[in-house]
Amino acid sequence: MTITDRDSATDALRALSRFAVRTRIDDLPASVVTKARHHLLDTLGAALAGANSTETTALLSALTATEPRGKAAVWGTDLTLTPRSAALVNGVSAHALELDDSGGCDHSGAVVIPAALAALHATDRIVSGAQLLTAVVVGYDVARRVLEALGSYTPHNQAGWHSTGTCGPFGAAAAASHVLGLDEPQTAHALALAASSSGGIWAFVHDGAMSKRLHAGRAAEAGVTAALLAAHGVTGPSQVFGDVWGGFLRTLAPAHAATNALTDGLGQQWRISRCSIKPYASCRSTHSSVDAVGAILDEQRLAGEDVAGIHVRLNTFVHGMCGGTEMESLPAAQLSLPYAVAARVALGRADLSAYDGDNRQSPQVRSVLERIVLEVDGAMHPDTEPVITLTTRAGATHTRQVTDPLGSATNPLDAEAVATKFHGLADRVVPQEQARSIADTVERLDTIPDAQQLVRHLSIVTGPPVRRRAGSPLQGVAPDGEGSVHPHRREHPTGLGDRH
Repeated sequence: MTITDRDSATDALRALSRFAVRTRIDDLPASVVTKARHHLLDTLGAALAGANSTETTALLSALTATEPRGKAAVWGTDLTLTPRSAALVNGVSAHALELDDSGGCDHSGAVVIPAALAALHATDRIVSGAQLLTAVVVGYDVARRVLEALGSYTPHNQAGWHSTGTCGPFGAAAAASHVLGLDEPQTAHALALAASSSGGIWAFVHDGAMSKRLHAGRAAEAGVTAALLAAHGVTGPSQVFGDVWGGFLRTLAPAHAATNALTDGLGQQWRISRCSIKPYASCRSTHSSVDAVGAILDEQRLAGEDVAGIHVRLNTFVHGMCGGTEMESLPAAQLSLPYAVAARVALGRADLSAYDGDNRQSPQVRSVLERIVLEVDGAMHPDTEPVITLTTRAGATHTRQVTDPLGSATNPLDAEAVATKFHGLADRVVPQEQARSIADTVERLDTIPDAQQLVRHLSIVTGPPVRRRAGSPLQGVAPDGEGSVHPHRREHPTGLGDRH
């Protein structure tokens, strides 16, 4: 559907709320339901592995010191918190290792899924697995549409906004509202209230600060909070999307706002279908370069020692976001295109294990980094993927540009690869039998009458309780946030990185 200029703001808000309330799983194409299951499983795997991260540990130290306990599960632990706090923590965990999906708000999985599952703990109604999956699809849709209404990813992020934090609250509010069973006016208020919690800036890119991970969790928390407030009568502005002073689009995107993007094709074109699942533990903008280098190495049967140099021609936007070579912290390394390429050449992979402290400091990786040259092409469009030219020690040159990186909507991971990635991550934190139960439940979720069945599998329920002291990492976690395993569980790489 499209909307006219007259009353476009209220029309758009009503249309989105009606969509969030009335959509049922029978309205979704089978391919969309399958993709929703894949993104749900992928996000849960990333979050379970991220439960051991430095960011999550620090956050839990703060929350458990000041916040009451609740009944909402903190995934990968034996803790329970309030629904709002659980959404915050699980969102941070899902984004902590840079392995969550992209292409939505941008990181919709780490926002929408923690919010939807947290909302299960904020209602006495029985929510079916089909309803939960529908809530996820609705949340992805709304979050991405808000980003598109801001002019889409590139101009919004070039302006300094981190779209996960600015647009994510809308998707989280839509998903939580669906789970809570809010009516259309309440859902409209929830979406409008979400705007007041929108935020997140790209300042973290300059030093690899933890705030990037916090944006996903805060967006999930904001959506749950907005839905709960709306359920209890708190109102939001009807002109939230209006071309008025203080309107969301006018304030954040005065030169790029496109209100019609909120509703064009609503209920017919599903935004989750555009999302990517990551095979590599780095910013999505580095993935095509990893694929390009890997293709050259594989096709020419080259080893790392055969590489004399690598030239990367890239656009200004990607260079500003991923051109750094600072590797001291995990977040900084994961935002570095040169490191992702160097890891693929020196280690043969760019999976999570390639980003641990020893590999970041290894002479082999550092040697390759010294042979990488970045050339910024000011004429290259911000959406254009980098061009890689590899020179061998024998003097041969090979050039490759990958326009559809692995895991993208146009080059997706298949079900087996998604499952392999999930088990490689989940098995780091929970017993393999428990991980299999999670995967099996997600696979059957649209047939399960009570979605709480999934949530019950996400907690650590065996073994002694994990003990923490303020300011210290979780037991078995490396101090620099490598997300290492619990001492009683074996290391298990993601497996996907070994293929490329």
